[in-house]
Amino acid sequence: MARKRLDSEQIDEHLKLVVGWTIEAGKLTKTYEFGSYSAGVVFAAAVAYRADKMDHHPDLTIGYRKVKVAVNTHDVGGISQLDFDLAREVDGLLS
Repeated sequence: MARKRLDSEQIDEHLKLVVGWTIEAGKLTKTYEFGSYSAGVVFAAAVAYRADKMDHHPDLTIGYRKVKVAVNTHDVGGISQLDFDLAREVDGLLS
């Protein structure tokens, strides 16, 4: 699949389909909260595994009972469909 940069209108439409995700500093971003630090670390490892399978690697910030996931598509210089595909994969880890 060819990766194409989405325009702001397309991004707004896609954001309606992913709960809790926003655009911050040019990246599709969501912060997840957990009952313990270790639960967040396990989640971050699961995200890393899933992202690696997709060959699409988000920034993961692990904090106390929180994990922030932030992603964009470097080779298009912005947000692409692949970012939203990853967002759905990450959300699916918790359903």
